[in-house]
Amino acid sequence: MPEPVAIHARRAPILAPSASGFVRVLPPADRFVLQMKAPRGADLPASAGGFDLSGPLNSARGTPERFAARLGPGEWLLVCPAGEGAAAGPAIASDLAGRFFSLVAVGHRNAAFLLSGPHAADILNAGIALDLSDAAFPPGSATRTLLGKAEVVVVRVGDAFRLECWRSFAPYVHAFLQEAAREFG
Repeated sequence: MPEPVAIHARRAPILAPSASGFVRVLPPADRFVLQMKAPRGADLPASAGGFDLSGPLNSARGTPERFAARLGPGEWLLVCPAGEGAAAGPAIASDLAGRFFSLVAVGHRNAAFLLSGPHAADILNAGIALDLSDAAFPPGSATRTLLGKAEVVVVRVGDAFRLECWRSFAPYVHAFLQEAAREFG
């Protein structure tokens, strides 16, 4: 009997990375959804696999390329550059040994956009009914919401906004953002 052959599927980006105007398509990244609950009387860990998990709800900790966005009481979206996930996943699991948690790699599922410039919040507000001003949504903020008809995660990165959405919604989200940006040149 022939020896089994390992087949590794590689998923191409649904939209090619680009930079045009206010909306930039970001290159692929590795991502994980981490869910855990602290036992009664215990605290959640402050970090795992080099990700800072200590932030309050609706916050992101880290750098624009590698961060942990806390989206719920026991839920984080962990994002790191493509290729780092192979080491990050086992490191996170090792740091959380002895705890009840779920860690799911979702890098293949998401696409990301970066909105920058003086009208970035205005462009997002064409489809998001949240106050994205500096006072209400300062750098380091993160939330899950809707942009038009698509679920997105919005992370405030300095003066810019990073949007994470499912790959299947990426063409819709990109077209929506491009159309909203037309008003601002």
